[in-house]
Amino acid sequence: MQHWSMSTSTRRARQYRERMRLRGYRPVQVWVPDVRSAAFAAEAHREALALAKADRHSDDMEFVESISALGSLDDEA
Repeated sequence: MQHWSMSTSTRRARQYRERMRLRGYRPVQVWVPDVRSAAFAAEAHREALALAKADRHSDDMEFVESISALGSLDDEA
């Protein structure tokens, strides 16, 4: 039976994980969209166009400016 020893990098990674666990951390795995894919690029483009279109038809900025003006009146009182 042949005995395989742990490589240096494997040992260092294991030691690092042990130190982090002792500090109260735990490993997590996070899945994110693949930003290199054509589907991601198409969806990002579609959303950017939708936001730009909504921006042109929105009066949100007018609302923010009117609220800001009311706040400055309170400061003068």
